[in-house]
Amino acid sequence: MANKLSSRLQEIVDALPLKEGMRILEIGCGSGAAAREVAKRVPGGSVLGIDRSSKAIRQAIENNKAEIASGVLAFRTESIENFELQAGEEQFDFAFSVRVGALDGRHPEIERQAIEKIRKALKRNGKLYIDGGNPLKLLDIRDR
Repeated sequence: MANKLSSRLQEIVDALPLKEGMRILEIGCGSGAAAREVAKRVPGGSVLGIDRSSKAIRQAIENNKAEIASGVLAFRTESIENFELQAGEEQFDFAFSVRVGALDGRHPEIERQAIEKIRKALKRNGKLYIDGGNPLKLLDIRDR
């Protein structure tokens, strides 16, 4: 299993509105440390971590074998602007991201595509939390 969370990631995970049974999407999950901690805090729920880096996803899978085997955690190599729910896959209660270029305002067209994909992946009142607040901010992803 990987090391403990950094204090920054710990603060972000602590700020998430986690509840039992939630289904959560982490965008840009890297090695899976935050996703693993979130999964611990949503009994009966699950977390999907995605990252465009296949190397990061390989590391996340290696670091989280027990959680993957138990069904509370899954990982996929995928960029958010190309993300699609798989056949039969349920929508998410909310999504969160930390340091994801597609959502940081520097790439408006990619951000537009990403938000469209996130909107489709979330339940009707689903929310998107990104870093940059104190420590997170809620990004308005309603139809623009």
